[in-house]
Amino acid sequence: MADQAADTHVGVGVDIGGSGIKGAPVDLGTGAFTADRVKIRTPQPSTPEAVSRVVAQIASSVGGGAPSGAPLGVTFPGVVRNGTAETAANVDDAWIGQNVEGLLSEATGRAVAAVNDADAAAVAEHRWGAARGVRGTVLLTTLGTGIGTALLVDGHLVPNTEFGHLVVDGHDAETRASSAAKEREELSYEEWATERLQRYYEEVERLLSPDLIVIGGGVSRKADKFLGYLKLKADVAPADLRNAAGIAGAALIAAERFA
Repeated sequence: MADQAADTHVGVGVDIGGSGIKGAPVDLGTGAFTADRVKIRTPQPSTPEAVSRVVAQIASSVGGGAPSGAPLGVTFPGVVRNGTAETAANVDDAWIGQNVEGLLSEATGRAVAAVNDADAAAVAEHRWGAARGVRGTVLLTTLGTGIGTALLVDGHLVPNTEFGHLVVDGHDAETRASSAAKEREELSYEEWATERLQRYYEEVERLLSPDLIVIGGGVSRKADKFLGYLKLKADVAPADLRNAAGIAGAALIAAERFA
């Protein structure tokens, strides 16, 4: 009976992170979760085999009207090209060179679309959030432990950008402009915005001329404390979906790829 009640407009997304692996069923019309998110701590060491088992456990436990065996969208903290991990951040280096989609498909028994975590968030923000309906060039940046980036042009994803590693004033940008750098150096929001974010986004604008910059990551909840200090040519907006964006975007990408 459960399968008969499944909603084909509900997808499943899983977000692989360094500390936790989270998954939820997603309403593909709104981006909202249709049931509570399931979270399991990332196994240590976070090898492909260990993480694959957790992803399979989450995929089998989410409900919320998701069809049994629905394609699975999975975010990965690194560059994913043609389904294969080329870098890995905050997970075991054994992932590098592994076919993420193949491993997770074998573990879950589902078709899997693997995508960089920032890329998934950008797709979700364009479909349902702060970048909804925006044409031109949209840059999403996630300010956290580092700086994740994703680029959209007229709604089309340019995958696997690494603009968080631009060299600005002789430094890897994320070592000075991430929210982790703010906390580490005990900067006020004003100091962080005027001295660090302003310079970073000026360099981004010089290279990309974006029409909109969307700022995500946990710090986006406090956007009112720092966005007003930024003086940029582009429009700047906090992410709407915040920490749900990766799961929602991954679910959408998988549903569209395997439609």
